[in-house]
Amino acid sequence: MKNWLRELLRKADADYVEVRLEETVRTSVNFTGPTLEECTQNLSFGGCVRALVKGGWGFTCFNSLDELEKKVKLAVEHARAVGLRRGEDLRLAEVPVVDVAVPFEPVNDPADVPIDRKVETLRAYNDIVLSFDERITTSSARYHDARRKLTFATSEGAWIEREDTDLAVSVAAVVNTPAGTFFARAYNGSSNDYNVVLGLEEEILEKCRDVLDIAAAEPVKGGKYTVILDPALAGVFIHEAFGHLSEADFVYEDPHLQEVMVLGREFGPPELNVADTGLDVGTRGYLPYDDEGVPTERTYLIREGKLVGRLHSRETAAKMGERPTGSARAINYRHPPIPRMRNTVIEAGDVPFDEMVRATEDGLYCLDARGGQTNGELFTFTAADAFVIRDGKIAERVRDVTLTGNVFETLRNIDMIGNDYRLRDSGGGCGKGGQFPLPVSHGSPHVRIRNVVVGGK
Repeated sequence: MKNWLRELLRKADADYVEVRLEETVRTSVNFTGPTLEECTQNLSFGGCVRALVKGGWGFTCFNSLDELEKKVKLAVEHARAVGLRRGEDLRLAEVPVVDVAVPFEPVNDPADVPIDRKVETLRAYNDIVLSFDERITTSSARYHDARRKLTFATSEGAWIEREDTDLAVSVAAVVNTPAGTFFARAYNGSSNDYNVVLGLEEEILEKCRDVLDIAAAEPVKGGKYTVILDPALAGVFIHEAFGHLSEADFVYEDPHLQEVMVLGREFGPPELNVADTGLDVGTRGYLPYDDEGVPTERTYLIREGKLVGRLHSRETAAKMGERPTGSARAINYRHPPIPRMRNTVIEAGDVPFDEMVRATEDGLYCLDARGGQTNGELFTFTAADAFVIRDGKIAERVRDVTLTGNVFETLRNIDMIGNDYRLRDSGGGCGKGGQFPLPVSHGSPHVRIRNVVVGGK
């Protein structure tokens, strides 16, 4: 097939053509309360063609190789029609032409674990929640894994064969009260190791205790606080509030962001270093090559407090006169690749967590994220759990802690960065441009931020 496909692309009457083929086996197991809502395993095959002619893109997808030659011609025709209308001299940034087969080397391959064993593991976790306390209203236990074989080829001569997997588990205890619905969850994920699903019993018991205490806690008093974010919430913050603004298509298409996101601009203290990387093997954001065949890397976004980079596809890199970063990703063959995050992190500083707490006379310690949203530079996040910090000590638990602000002001108000970097993958994913949930990761140490607006009673 390799020679046939290369010859087909070489003969295409276009400035550039790429083909992506995917075969995916997906397993899903979901419990809601005592009911097994889903237990499925399915196989899908499909591919897509993307063509560039005179600055216009054409994109088609298919489910049979018998359609491929026709789909290449169709994508080229669409691209030519768009290119004639746009009249734009679009070029792609140059990248090395690779010919590689990437081995998949799992620690414990989820494909080797029978589905009935996956169901029983999840059922046992779910039963822990349901039997813990009658005040727990219901439970949610979810697991998925997806094994994908991918072939990528371009008219430039690139050829990549690789196999990958993504898996995640999440178990939540839910309490409904007149004051609202509260939940606490244990979760984990990986790109190469089913072992992360195992051994969660003690953590699930802890989350059952937590959710009862959260439901009984008093709401936080609204105001401005010095807050300490735990690594999970700090990771969500840097991904959602800043990472998306670093995706180059957002910057290129928004004149206001172009004025704000100027390379070299000071965004935070000298201790602040933010990166996005596809190199961390085992994380859900691991990515040896992106979906344009560009090798992955560690891309610094903020270094020593200054903006130094952003996340590019080959198209955005060429348009902005910068270099590709291996950040073009598509959730599957039904979508073209666009700039997306991989594993977005705040690097470790040098402040011990205990010292951070002792230096905080009146503040909040906020853990993990219950939900949130962003709108350009503005963000709102609700902490999954939180405690008052009083006179340098962690005191009583509070609930309904919602953090709001402007991301750039918030970055400037970071005054302590912990030495305890941690990364633990969640069971969710990232959404953008109708592509959800894309596997990503985010990590951080503890981070202290001054003057954060907190909503409450």
